[in-house]
Amino acid sequence: MDRSRLVDLIVKIVRDTYDPSGAARQLVIDENTPLFGRNGLFDSVGLVSVVLAVEQDVSNTIGGAITIADERAMSQTRSPFLTVGSLATYTAQLLQEAGAAENG
Repeated sequence: MDRSRLVDLIVKIVRDTYDPSGAARQLVIDENTPLFGRNGLFDSVGLVSVVLAVEQDVSNTIGGAITIADERAMSQTRSPFLTVGSLATYTAQLLQEAGAAENG
């Protein structure tokens, strides 16, 4: 699953989590959209919901489990949970590493 597909998936999950009724469809959500922190769409509980949904959807797509929110993610200097794009980049990195481990 490439980064572009991940961005699309995360945008859909963010939109569905932030606005399940669809009332705010005009809200622009793209890879620069802040998820957490200053001006972020979500509090910590909302962010956990988004991350779990991403893990589930990615796992269903690739046919194997991934864990996004782990000690490694929490210990990074720049959090992978700040924006849609940073979450997509981090998830793509995890998938690439998992593929390399499986193939290697």
